[in-house]
Amino acid sequence: MAMDDGRSLIDRRVLLGAGAAAIAGVPTPTFSQQPGTAGIADGSQGARAAADSIADFITGFDLNSAPPVAIERARTAFIDTVGVMLAGSQLPPADIACDVVKLTGSMPAATIVGRDLRAAPQLAALANGVAGHCMDFDLTYFAGQSIAAAIPVILPAAETSGASSAEMLSAFIIAAEIAGRVSRAANEAWRVGGWHSTGTVGVVAAAAACARLLKIERGHIRDVIGITTSLASGVTVNFGSMTKPLHSGHAAHDGMLAAMLGARGFTANARALEGKLGYFESFARGLSWSPEPFDSLGKSYDLVDFGYKLKPYPCGGLGHTAIDVALELRDAVAPGEIAHVDVAITRYAAQRYSDQYPRSAESAKFSGPYLAAYTFMHGAPMLAAFTEEALHDEAVRAFAQKVSLSIYQEYADLREESPAKVTVIYRDGRSIERTKYYPSGSTQAPMSARQIKAKFDICAAQAVDRTTADKIHATLSTLGEQPSLDDFWPLLRKI
Repeated sequence: MAMDDGRSLIDRRVLLGAGAAAIAGVPTPTFSQQPGTAGIADGSQGARAAADSIADFITGFDLNSAPPVAIERARTAFIDTVGVMLAGSQLPPADIACDVVKLTGSMPAATIVGRDLRAAPQLAALANGVAGHCMDFDLTYFAGQSIAAAIPVILPAAETSGASSAEMLSAFIIAAEIAGRVSRAANEAWRVGGWHSTGTVGVVAAAAACARLLKIERGHIRDVIGITTSLASGVTVNFGSMTKPLHSGHAAHDGMLAAMLGARGFTANARALEGKLGYFESFARGLSWSPEPFDSLGKSYDLVDFGYKLKPYPCGGLGHTAIDVALELRDAVAPGEIAHVDVAITRYAAQRYSDQYPRSAESAKFSGPYLAAYTFMHGAPMLAAFTEEALHDEAVRAFAQKVSLSIYQEYADLREESPAKVTVIYRDGRSIERTKYYPSGSTQAPMSARQIKAKFDICAAQAVDRTTADKIHATLSTLGEQPSLDDFWPLLRKI
């Protein structure tokens, strides 16, 4: 028996040619198709600098004019990200990051989420960023978690500058719109170039958020953006290790650093993004890119037109459709009746997923056999799935030997979406397969408000009591309406 999530009547060739999002009535991102830097090779001539468009957008953005959907999604992003940070703050990567922060002996100016430790704002941003990304439970935006560093840096920047809750919302929307443009300008660099957008795109977004919160003058914002181009980094080879969440932490830290330096007159090339041997040319080496997406800043909203994917499971997002399908099949067949399971995914997903049994909680988040086995044996892989105890579950380990990864040939070369097909072969030779195109948590298959709240509660419970968690959730749900946040910051600290 086969199911394909309602898409069996649509010609697969049309899906591949035009994109499933367009057929479903969902806007398809416009990505660069030309390697153009013509006319700006010397860094001083040609079209308007991307940094000028960014500076105008940061200084001119008016929250009152923002689409209601953008504001709603910004609030939801705060709920989701702060919840994930609270849970991640209790894990070993965050412990190590905080140990290093303590060694600096910095001024205790800003809250580190989920800890009893305070630090200089850029160091608080570092610790927050690691905590927010170490479970891989944070939301996905364009090519991965490109805005993972935004809220981790917005919190200490707002706390230490005395920014209002409305300005926090503004800073996030600004960060999201700029991250969207940077992502679309050089999409292939983040998809196939080996660069991790969390660190490479995220530092630009984090700096933009800080520039707004710190009220940096327009003339200095160009320098802030230019500085980030020399701080951007992160390679995907470190997926499955503690260094992956470090990409978010350093993007938050370095975004704040760039803003603080630029505000004080530290200079950079005004065309560092699109100039000769600049950011785009270097990261997209040999791949197509164009600064064209920056032309729409302030005219349209990527946060509205494309949105983000919330994660229902704390692991690599490219495997979530496979988990969704495995959960459906789990209700149809008992694990003891299964002889073999094949999980078919795109080539892009396969580049980031392993076909080996994991050796650590971090690598378990990117192990196809482990995730499938755990799901069939125990249900959805939630926080308990990524512990040493879970990795040594003999029933899961035995089932994982029955699991293979393969390429989903119909959708092999897709990058923007990650459809999956799971085929179960019974011991008696019968088989059953199901497929899914969009994962739970996407704009096409959104999580409900109840599910979002349940995720927040599960995460927050790792660091704070229920009363405190409810107060945090209430504040974030109405962010922008509070006259003061003085009572909010202590809630984020673990006493």
